[in-house]
Amino acid sequence: MSISTAGFTAAPIKRSRRKESISRNPMVANGHWGVAALEDKIVQQAVATILNQIYEEDFRGFSYGFRPGRSQHQALDALYVAITRKKVNWMLDCDIRSFFDNLSHDWLLKFVQHRVADRRVLRLIQKWLKAGVMEEGEWKNTEMGTPQGAVISPLLANIYLHYVFDLWVDVWRSKCARGSVVVVRYADDHVLGFQYQTDADRFLAEFRERLEKFGLELHPDKTRRIEFGRFAEQDRKRRGEGKPEMFDFLGFTHISGKDRNGNFMLKRKTVSKRMRAKLEVIKQQLRQRMHEPTALTGKWLRSVVQGYFNYHAVPGNTGSLGLFRYRVTRLWRQVLRRRGQKHHLSWARMVRLVDRWLPLPRVLHPYPRVRFDAIHPR
Repeated sequence: MSISTAGFTAAPIKRSRRKESISRNPMVANGHWGVAALEDKIVQQAVATILNQIYEEDFRGFSYGFRPGRSQHQALDALYVAITRKKVNWMLDCDIRSFFDNLSHDWLLKFVQHRVADRRVLRLIQKWLKAGVMEEGEWKNTEMGTPQGAVISPLLANIYLHYVFDLWVDVWRSKCARGSVVVVRYADDHVLGFQYQTDADRFLAEFRERLEKFGLELHPDKTRRIEFGRFAEQDRKRRGEGKPEMFDFLGFTHISGKDRNGNFMLKRKTVSKRMRAKLEVIKQQLRQRMHEPTALTGKWLRSVVQGYFNYHAVPGNTGSLGLFRYRVTRLWRQVLRRRGQKHHLSWARMVRLVDRWLPLPRVLHPYPRVRFDAIHPR
C-alpha cells in the first residue's frame, strides 16, 4: 500500500476566503451531494480500486449496486428470473430512509477494520467521512452519513450494507424461513420474494429491529409487502379482492400479468413518475433551445431519446417507449410553433421531421432469462 495522505485537508472553511477554501476542501456538497477536489478524487479512486479487490471476494451474489461488472439490468434480470422460476407468492419492497445521510461513521469504520488492517487507508476513510459538507452556503460538520457524489461513497455504502443486511439475510433465509426466499439488492433498494406470507411478515419485523441497531430505519411509504406471483391473481379473485398490486424497482413498474395462453407473466413498464420527470426536463431544455436551428435541436433530441431508450427498451415495454416518443414530439411541436405568431406547423410536416431525427421504439435488451443464463450458466 503506497497511498500518500500528503496534501489532504479537512479544515473548516474560513468565511473570509470561502472560494479558495472550497476549491481546496476535499468534500464540498451541493445540498447533500459531496463534490471532492481533484486530488482527493484521484486518491479516492485508488483506494476504491484496492478495496474492490478485497470486498469482491466477500460480497454476495444478490448485491448488484455499484460493483464492477454489474449493472441495473443484471439486477432486473435476476429479479425477473427469481419471480418466474422460484416459489414466490409475496414480495417485500424495502427502501431505507435517507440511508446515505444516516450511515454511522463508527459502525462503518468497524466494518472496514474487519477486513483492512492498513492504518493509512482507515485514516483516509475517516477523514473523508469527517470532512463536512456545504448546505445552502453554510458549512456543517458531518457526524454521520457519507456524501453522495464522492467516488468512494458507493463502495462504503456497499460495505456497510454487506454487514448490516447481506450477511444477516443470508443466514436468516437458511435458518429462519420456512419456505423459499429470494433477494435482490441494488444499493439501498431491496426487493425480496417469499413463498409464505408468515415468512414475509416475520422478516419485515426482524429487519426493522436489525436496522435500528445500526441507526437506520425503513421508509414507511416506500416499504410494502404485497401479494405477487403466479397464483396471486386467482387467490385474490377467490377472496373477492382486486388485481394484484404492483411494485417499482430500478425505474420499472413490475406487474403480475398473463401471456396469450393465460399463463403467469411478469410484465414491466417504465415508472410513470420517472417518465414525467424526464419529459419535464426536456420541456425546459427545449424552451431554452427555442431559437436554435431545427437540425441542431433534432440532433440533440435524438441523443436524448436514444439514451432514454437504451435503458428502458426492455422486452414488453415498447408501449411506454412509443408514448415517450409521442410526448417528446408534442413538446417539440409546441416550441416550434411558438417561434413566431405566423408560424404554422402541420402534423404531417411534424411527422416527417420526427421520423428524420427521433429513433423508433424497439427492444434493445434480450429477454431476462437469456441474459441471466448466459452470465450465470448452470
